[in-house]
Amino acid sequence: MSYFEGSNPIRQRMIEDMTMRRLSPKTQIGYIRGVKKLATFLKRSPEDATAEELRQFQLALAEQGTSNITINATLSGLTFL
Repeated sequence: MSYFEGSNPIRQRMIEDMTMRRLSPKTQIGYIRGVKKLATFLKRSPEDATAEELRQFQLALAEQGTSNITINATLSGLTFL
Protein backbone atom coordinates (compact mmCIF):
# COMPACT_ATOMS: atom_id res chain seq x y z
CA MET A 1 0.00 0.00 0.00
CA SER A 2 1.24 3.47 -0.88
CA TYR A 3 1.99 6.09 1.75
CA PHE A 4 -0.80 8.23 0.27
CA GLU A 5 -3.81 5.93 -0.12
CA GLY A 6 -7.01 5.08 1.66
CA SER A 7 -8.22 7.25 4.51
CA ASN A 8 -4.93 9.07 5.02
CA PRO A 9 -5.77 12.40 6.76
CA ILE A 10 -3.36 14.36 4.57
CA ARG A 11 -4.91 12.89 1.42
CA GLN A 12 -8.37 13.75 2.74
CA ARG A 13 -7.30 17.34 3.48
CA MET A 14 -5.88 17.65 -0.03
CA ILE A 15 -9.16 16.42 -1.53
CA GLU A 16 -11.12 18.89 0.60
CA ASP A 17 -8.86 21.76 -0.49
CA MET A 18 -9.23 20.82 -4.15
CA THR A 19 -13.01 20.53 -3.75
CA MET A 20 -13.15 24.00 -2.13
CA ARG A 21 -11.36 25.37 -5.17
CA ARG A 22 -13.83 23.52 -7.42
CA LEU A 23 -11.24 21.52 -9.31
CA SER A 24 -12.75 18.95 -11.63
CA PRO A 25 -12.75 15.30 -10.54
CA LYS A 26 -10.34 14.50 -13.37
CA THR A 27 -7.90 17.16 -12.17
CA GLN A 28 -8.20 15.92 -8.60
CA ILE A 29 -7.39 12.37 -9.69
CA GLY A 30 -4.34 13.60 -11.59
CA TYR A 31 -3.10 15.62 -8.65
CA ILE A 32 -3.53 12.73 -6.24
CA ARG A 33 -1.71 10.46 -8.67
CA GLY A 34 1.20 12.91 -8.69
CA VAL A 35 1.42 12.94 -4.90
CA LYS A 36 1.32 9.14 -4.85
CA LYS A 37 4.24 9.13 -7.29
CA LEU A 38 6.16 11.43 -4.96
CA ALA A 39 5.39 9.20 -1.97
CA THR A 40 6.65 6.20 -3.90
CA PHE A 41 9.78 8.10 -4.94
CA LEU A 42 10.48 9.16 -1.35
CA LYS A 43 9.45 5.80 0.14
CA ARG A 44 7.62 7.75 2.87
CA SER A 45 4.86 10.26 3.33
CA PRO A 46 5.46 13.30 1.12
CA GLU A 47 4.06 15.82 3.58
CA ASP A 48 7.48 17.03 4.75
CA ALA A 49 9.43 16.71 1.52
CA THR A 50 12.27 19.19 1.23
CA ALA A 51 12.86 21.51 -1.70
CA GLU A 52 15.83 19.36 -2.72
CA GLU A 53 13.72 16.18 -2.63
CA LEU A 54 11.11 17.87 -4.84
CA ARG A 55 13.89 18.92 -7.22
CA GLN A 56 15.23 15.35 -7.33
CA PHE A 57 11.70 14.04 -7.96
CA GLN A 58 11.25 16.47 -10.84
CA LEU A 59 14.63 15.45 -12.26
CA ALA A 60 13.70 11.75 -11.99
CA LEU A 61 10.45 12.39 -13.87
CA ALA A 62 12.36 14.18 -16.63
CA GLU A 63 14.92 11.38 -16.85
CA GLN A 64 12.08 8.85 -17.19
CA GLY A 65 10.87 10.72 -20.26
CA THR A 66 7.83 12.25 -18.60
CA SER A 67 6.39 15.07 -20.71
CA ASN A 68 6.69 18.69 -19.59
CA ILE A 69 2.91 18.91 -19.39
CA THR A 70 2.75 15.93 -17.01
CA ILE A 71 5.63 17.24 -14.89
CA ASN A 72 3.95 20.64 -14.57
CA ALA A 73 0.59 19.06 -13.71
CA THR A 74 2.28 16.87 -11.11
CA LEU A 75 4.00 19.86 -9.53
CA SER A 76 0.73 21.78 -9.54
CA GLY A 77 -0.85 18.91 -7.68
CA LEU A 78 1.85 19.04 -5.05
CA THR A 79 0.82 22.59 -4.16
CA PHE A 80 -2.29 21.17 -2.50
CA LEU A 81 -0.16 19.04 -0.26
